[in-house]
Amino acid sequence: MHDFLTALGLALAIEGLFYAASPAGMKRLAVSIAALGDPLLRGAGLALAIAGLVVIWLVRGWHML
Repeated sequence: MHDFLTALGLALAIEGLFYAASPAGMKRLAVSIAALGDPLLRGAGLALAIAGLVVIWLVRGWHML
């Protein structure tokens, strides 16, 4: 649970930095994402989830999954 909360805090901090550095750019990004179709967003989300699991596996080792 400690690792999960640490990862959540890190994700929030990184996302917050993007909004603080370029609020207009983040608004444009949100509009661009909203214009994408559901299948493309679903595929991108699945690909990112798999990439995240691969990164965790590489960093923590296969026994952590």
